[in-house]
Amino acid sequence: MAGCLDNVQFNRPEWLELGERRNIIASIGAGTMFFTGWWFILDVAARYPSMNDFHHAYHVCGVMGTLSLFMINAVSNGQIRGESYTTGCMGQRVKDPQWPGVALFFQNAFIFIGSLLFKFGRTEDLWS
Repeated sequence: MAGCLDNVQFNRPEWLELGERRNIIASIGAGTMFFTGWWFILDVAARYPSMNDFHHAYHVCGVMGTLSLFMINAVSNGQIRGESYTTGCMGQRVKDPQWPGVALFFQNAFIFIGSLLFKFGRTEDLWS
């Protein structure tokens, strides 16, 4: 699965060549997505402290997403491809309130996007 788009080629514009900055930009983007996801759910927890409006068990989704971020990046891309064995690293609408469900979705979506960006946006060639 890691190499399914390796043969797809397109002409990159000159401004898109990131070179040695690729890992930095991917890490900043992934961190921003991760932060934004948690910011949504922290806003809901602050605005709806009652268990009637936002049950605290919903935090489990974000915690599991955070654990998945670490688990995805614990294995290097080289190990997945078999090239090396080195180190690696909305729902149903209701009357009131709607924001907790939307924020829960956004939290997990941003953590997921951040995980993918951090995993596939970086290159391990720059680490050598």
